[in-house]
Amino acid sequence: MASSLRVEWLGHMPYAEAHARMLDFVEARAADEVPDTLLLVEHDPVYTVGRHRDASANVLLPGDVPVVDVKRGGDVTFHGPGQLTAYPIVRLPEHRRDVMGWLHGLETVCTRVVARWGINGSQDPRNTGVWVEGRKIAAIGIALRRWVSFHGFAINNTVDLGWFQRVNPCGMDSSLVTRIADHAAPPALETLRDAAAEEFGAWWAEWSARPAETG
Repeated sequence: MASSLRVEWLGHMPYAEAHARMLDFVEARAADEVPDTLLLVEHDPVYTVGRHRDASANVLLPGDVPVVDVKRGGDVTFHGPGQLTAYPIVRLPEHRRDVMGWLHGLETVCTRVVARWGINGSQDPRNTGVWVEGRKIAAIGIALRRWVSFHGFAINNTVDLGWFQRVNPCGMDSSLVTRIADHAAPPALETLRDAAAEEFGAWWAEWSARPAETG
């Protein structure tokens, strides 16, 4: 499975362009025209609004930053420079069609990534994402179409946390956001990109091959 995972680095790309590319890959993957694919990107500043009820109310003062409604779970989040965003476009196998298992798996991937810099991330049973000392370092938002997953996760590296003060990120106070740079010497984005690709590839190969849990 790991050998069939395709990884594509989109570089620094506006959100609308990356989003369109992601949707093209979703349709192509559903039609078996492309293999499972991981898109990695750094966005221009953008606020995205998920399908959570009243999510748009958490957009406070976006200023001239685009606000985009998207078809993923979750609330409002920010994407921008100094943050790595990952879009796994993979077909969940028939024996692993477990949406919450998929979501928690992406949290595991992010936990393993930040651990490479000595950061002890954890999962919160009440809130999605990866947390460090009570603050969120990685956000998760997913969608599925014909059991092909899209959207994904974002890891804060050196991102200016001031961007989060214009919204209630994930419906919470902006003070609850953190980044790798607050806890360790931050890596170059390309280094973080490679770590995310390696950790996702390893986790996906193991998880998708594992028999479904019973009981």
